[in-house]
Amino acid sequence: MRTRLRLIALTALLIGGFAQAADSLTIDVHRDANCGCCKDWIKHMESNGFSVNDHVEANMATVKQELGVPPQLGSCHTAVINGQFIEGHVPAAQVLALKERPDLLGIAVPGMPMGSPGMEYGDRQDPYQVVGLTKEGELEVVAEYPGN
Repeated sequence: MRTRLRLIALTALLIGGFAQAADSLTIDVHRDANCGCCKDWIKHMESNGFSVNDHVEANMATVKQELGVPPQLGSCHTAVINGQFIEGHVPAAQVLALKERPDLLGIAVPGMPMGSPGMEYGDRQDPYQVVGLTKEGELEVVAEYPGN
């Protein structure tokens, strides 16, 4: 009887945890209709458990400005999750880690480095950084990915 109660309690905790995780994994992605690498990044996010709301935009510059993405962090697409921006080819692991950083307005992989998610090209892997923007307007490196 005691084992059965433990099993029921554990099942309830797991189901509640999965429901909470699923809610937090919905991401809105804003992109240009003609961008192939943006579609590849969306596939990367989906394969890592995210539900993607895909928004095709006529003017990405306006979207970036409205979301507070500084020009020096710019890339090809901009996403939003839990009120924070994700600019460019940020790995899914860093997007997941963002919820532990409420002090950041968002994170970015500036430019379009080869080998970042959505920018795979053979075995080429350029080094790149994931940069965070604090609420005070400061930039900080939150992760580094080495090249090969």
